[in-house]
Amino acid sequence: MPTGSVTEEIAASSAEVFALLHDYSRRLEWDTLLSAAYLEPPATHAELGATSVCIGKRHLGGIAIRTRYVAFRPPQLAAVEMLNQPPFFDSFAASIRHQELGPARSSVTYRFTFRAKPRWLCFVLHPAMRLVFRFETQKRLAALRRFFADGGLVSP
Repeated sequence: MPTGSVTEEIAASSAEVFALLHDYSRRLEWDTLLSAAYLEPPATHAELGATSVCIGKRHLGGIAIRTRYVAFRPPQLAAVEMLNQPPFFDSFAASIRHQELGPARSSVTYRFTFRAKPRWLCFVLHPAMRLVFRFETQKRLAALRRFFADGGLVSP
């Protein structure tokens, strides 16, 4: 299965970054990949077992990915696994790790793994999807870094 990893340093504590990254009411303020993001009821905030829906922007196919939090340990780690079967995705999982680097400075590392469908096209889909997903993840994390650099701080 293809995997990828992207790390970004951010001028904010890991608690502040973790809080914003998992605040679905504010997700579209910084996230460059999504056109919609929300938690399914009864969840009112991200937590272990909560289900989220993230819908990609139209130019990226508008694919909706429904995930469940399988790990949630603020402010260090969150991980999700895909629940639905959107076009081209047979499976998907991701983790986000946060590390303190110093006062008001941290890093965030986003790791992903997926399997494409249909399987007979994986030899083409895997390299293309990995490249696009890695590029879009780099854009997202750079946007998150800029959000904090521009003063978009939140309380943890």
